[in-house]
Amino acid sequence: MDALSDFVEATATKFGIPGVAVGVWANGREIYACHGVTSVDNPLPVDQETLFLLGSVTKTYTATALMRLVADGRVELDAPVRRYVPELRLKDERVAAEITVLNLLNHTAGLDWGIIDDTGEGDDALAAYVAKMAGLELIAPPGTRASYSQAGYNLTGRILEKVTGLTYEQAIASLVFEPLGLANSFYARDDVMTRRFAVGHDLGEDGTLSIARPWRHWRGDNPGGGIASSAADQLRWARFHLGSGDGVLPAEVLHQMKEPTVALRASSLGDAIGTSWFLRDVDGVRTAGHGGSTNGQFAELLTVPGRDFAVVSLSNAGPDGIPFNQAVVRWALETYLGVVDRDPEPLPHDQARAQEVAGTYENDAMTLTIGADGTGLMLEVLIKPEIRAASDIELPADHAPFVLGLLPGDTDEYILTSGAFKGQRGYFTRDASGTVTGVDLAGRLFKRVPTASE
Repeated sequence: MDALSDFVEATATKFGIPGVAVGVWANGREIYACHGVTSVDNPLPVDQETLFLLGSVTKTYTATALMRLVADGRVELDAPVRRYVPELRLKDERVAAEITVLNLLNHTAGLDWGIIDDTGEGDDALAAYVAKMAGLELIAPPGTRASYSQAGYNLTGRILEKVTGLTYEQAIASLVFEPLGLANSFYARDDVMTRRFAVGHDLGEDGTLSIARPWRHWRGDNPGGGIASSAADQLRWARFHLGSGDGVLPAEVLHQMKEPTVALRASSLGDAIGTSWFLRDVDGVRTAGHGGSTNGQFAELLTVPGRDFAVVSLSNAGPDGIPFNQAVVRWALETYLGVVDRDPEPLPHDQARAQEVAGTYENDAMTLTIGADGTGLMLEVLIKPEIRAASDIELPADHAPFVLGLLPGDTDEYILTSGAFKGQRGYFTRDASGTVTGVDLAGRLFKRVPTASE
């Protein structure tokens, strides 16, 4: 316990994180290490029951609730989504009719990332979000490739509403929170504000931390990222998924969720996607996990099913909450299991290859620019100005550019070697003629923007 506490304190201090909470399940016992405060403005000590926003770790809850309906025969994974949400409309009517429930759960629906729009806090928030999906970009035919999609999981939340007759939040409480005794996990601000909770922080250009606002995004994003929970509840959640189902899900369904459904290429998210879980072999050991980020808060949950092991790390400052969580997870794997997680080494700079990939790429919300200055490659990702202008809330600050290195082999794969996303891997796509047409970053596809001469 002292070793974990010492590492967590030293690493949080190194990265300048105000408050962190870490939990480990190893050798049949729970171990916690917490450090710092909930807020730089109104500080309270962080402990294992302090609530942090989980971001996309929430997707594992949405998927598990949906799998309860599958186990009960109320939903079929191979059924078209329109069987349950007949009002679904997309830019391509054929695509809207073909997307299956499993396509949503393993990010193969061909939907772009999502919609940055507040659809209110009423019980119709998800219905309104799904209505706006008629304008969402489509990046590939259903089932042809994995591309991480918040919209897909928000649509999954709408399936839960339609099938159960409850709001999404009520469905999660009934299907997951209550039967598993997760008494410290919530969506609603009114539930959170009466308990000790962390707020996010952003690092300013002057090096000082300030409170990240808003504290949480809108209700329509809840299925993909809205839970506030504690390190203790997250270990309970991990132990459930490591176990036999606790009478909530058949053991074979829990096992099925950790079986590969689609392969990932050159991704630090994993080697494959199961049913919401990202699956990765680390030092010869299979892991299943999920990360999450919100406005200045970051979460990482990793399990090792074959070793009955789990680690959760929660932090409340950007951009370095991500490398803090990654450092904790790697330390825990090596310390408790002897499993070492190392990044691949990039090649020396090759200007000819660099010129091939340099350029501007974009998706529905962000612009990605790769520059080659003769000595190396730099990657910059910016939220589009029109998205910022249209947003009713203050969006997170953009990250500083990252150093990008190409990986060995004729693979068009790369790794980021600096900044908050250090270790993030991805790859470039080409057309039949061999021209680079896109770049995959964190499971999201950015399409190349033609230059004036093209």
